[in-house]
Amino acid sequence: MSMLFSSRTSYALLPAALAVALLTGCQQKPAGEAGAEAGAAVEAPGPALASLNEQNMVPLLTAYGQKYPGSEAVIHTRMGDIRVKLYDDTPLHRANFLLLARKKFFDQGGFYRIVKDFMIQGGDDDDREMSLGAYKVPAEFRPDHYHKRGALAMARFDDEINPKKASSNHDFYLVQGHTYSDADLDAIEQQNHLKFTPEQRTVYKTIGGAPNLDGAYTVFGEVVSGLDVVQKIADTPVDGQKWPKTEVLTKVEIAK
Repeated sequence: MSMLFSSRTSYALLPAALAVALLTGCQQKPAGEAGAEAGAAVEAPGPALASLNEQNMVPLLTAYGQKYPGSEAVIHTRMGDIRVKLYDDTPLHRANFLLLARKKFFDQGGFYRIVKDFMIQGGDDDDREMSLGAYKVPAEFRPDHYHKRGALAMARFDDEINPKKASSNHDFYLVQGHTYSDADLDAIEQQNHLKFTPEQRTVYKTIGGAPNLDGAYTVFGEVVSGLDVVQKIADTPVDGQKWPKTEVLTKVEIAK
């Protein structure tokens, strides 16, 4: 199974040092590419994935999240399991993740872009057979949800075509990151018009993360166990465009 996306060549133009640019380059494929004419989703409660669109996704996901709640998921990989907690106060992102997981959408892909000391991104594959409607998830920024090590967030298209910073409907990432100094954080604050709290500064200086992504991408969960697996995946050998040389496929199960 190939893990190479049709837009892969564009990533070579992105300087590796530009973390935000890297993540922007890891956005979802436009709806309707891979698997657009494939078979129906695995039978599970909730709306058909192909039926979701910009007009109906908010009421459908809201109703789904209320009727079929969930708080934790397990991402199974050949390197081990990663257990994530989903935040209650990002209800659209949580419901969307729950719906795709229960429909087995994520089981057709894996972690397809790995940038060591930054993040591992998953949620898709060129060979998936399941269709997904054309929609983005509205941003749900919360000041107490930030890009610390282990944060679960959604990729998105860049600001030029997505000024409201709406999220991808399926491309998620887990932050590996690295530690930062006060001087580093001062520079990020000035450049990105942010103000880190004392707690955030302590976390970024001791535990690490990707503070340059704060306020730009929705964080909707965090790893509660399996950070060592995130590290193993981040250490996976990749090619020049950050695709893993050996696939890291996923199966996502809602744990509770």
